[in-house]
Amino acid sequence: MRLSSLFVCSLALTACATGPKRLFNGTDLAGWHADVPEADGNPNVAASFTVRDGVLVSLGSPGGHLITDADFRDYRLTVEWRWPGDPGNCGILVHSSTPRRLYGMFPQSIECQLHVGNAGDFWCIGEDIQVADMEKYRGPKERWGVDGDKARRIANLTDGSEKPLGEWNTMVIECRARRVRVEVNGVLVNDGFDCTADHGQIAIQAEGAVCEFRKVELEPLR
Repeated sequence: MRLSSLFVCSLALTACATGPKRLFNGTDLAGWHADVPEADGNPNVAASFTVRDGVLVSLGSPGGHLITDADFRDYRLTVEWRWPGDPGNCGILVHSSTPRRLYGMFPQSIECQLHVGNAGDFWCIGEDIQVADMEKYRGPKERWGVDGDKARRIANLTDGSEKPLGEWNTMVIECRARRVRVEVNGVLVNDGFDCTADHGQIAIQAEGAVCEFRKVELEPLR
C-alpha cells in the first residue's frame, strides 16, 4: 500500500474513533469519488450518482461505483436504502481496492448484495470469503472462484427479510478482522469468515436501477 493510502486510512480511523461517522452528509458527495468507465475522456456523460432532497441516489446508469476516498477496517456500517421505482440491482462493496478488477468495471472487493429479493448475498470480486456449509450456498466446490464465470455468489441465509417495495430497508455490515456479517432489517442474512482482505474502501454501485440511500453511517469496532 502506498504511504498516501496508509495516511488516508489512518485519518479515516482517527476521524471515526469517537463514535459513528456519517459517510454521506445529506448534502453532497464529499468524501466520495465516482469511477464510471463510460465517463473516461467524456465529460458530457451524465452523472451516475447525485443527491436529491437529502438522499444519495444511485441512478443505475451509466454503470460504475461511488467509492470512499478513505480506507476503513474493523467497523459496523449501517445503510438505509429503498427502491423508489422499478426495483433491480445495486450493492455495497466492502474491502474495495484495485479499481475495475472484474470486467473492467467492478473493483476488487466483497459485495454485499442489494439486488431485490437477494439482499445479503455475498459476491466475490477478486477477493474471497468462506461461510458455513459452503456447497449449499455457493454450489459445487470445483466451480468456486473470484473471477469471470466462476461461482462467485454465496447466497444469503433467508427469504423474506426485505420490506415491501418503496419502503426503507436497513442493512448492517459488520467487518471485524477477516469476518463479515450482514443483517437485513434485524435478521442475520450472511456470516462470512476467512476473508482474503480485512480493510479497504467502501463502494456503492450503479448497476441498472435507481436506488436511494438516506443513511450511510460507519461506527468503529473496539
